[in-house]
Amino acid sequence: MNSIFHRTSVRQYETRQVEEEKIERILRAAMAAPSAGNQQPWEFYVVTDKEKLEQLSKSSPYAGCTKDAPMAFVVCSRRECMMPACAPLDLSAAVENMLLQADELELGAVWLAVMPVEDRMNQVRDILSIPEALEAFAIVPCGYPLKVKPQQERFDSTRIHYVR
Repeated sequence: MNSIFHRTSVRQYETRQVEEEKIERILRAAMAAPSAGNQQPWEFYVVTDKEKLEQLSKSSPYAGCTKDAPMAFVVCSRRECMMPACAPLDLSAAVENMLLQADELELGAVWLAVMPVEDRMNQVRDILSIPEALEAFAIVPCGYPLKVKPQQERFDSTRIHYVR
């Protein structure tokens, strides 16, 4: 799993489109994530419409890069699931899988939080006409990276505590 040590947050993209088979591969990786009680509370919107990408870029102070991405995934949570308190954990695992798969496919992506900020969640709902049964969780812009940078070293042995 070299992508774990290679993946970075990518916010600048080439203009070329992401191939459908790569989009499906990323979605398959997302749906392969573990979930509490196997509840799989996720739903995904694949956004390629430039006007919608522009609107999504204004849904958060951190989402500006979305307007220049060739596409974005909007990850949503079903309100009705077996363990709603665990849904954000399940969705986090799904988004991490998406980021790793994108890197594996030589694409770049970034995780832009929407949940738990109600204003952002409502803006994304309005932009995409997301039904009330779903809640917006994250925006994941994706595309071919304009440049590749090395991953920052984050290992810190002082944060490891052995209990023997």
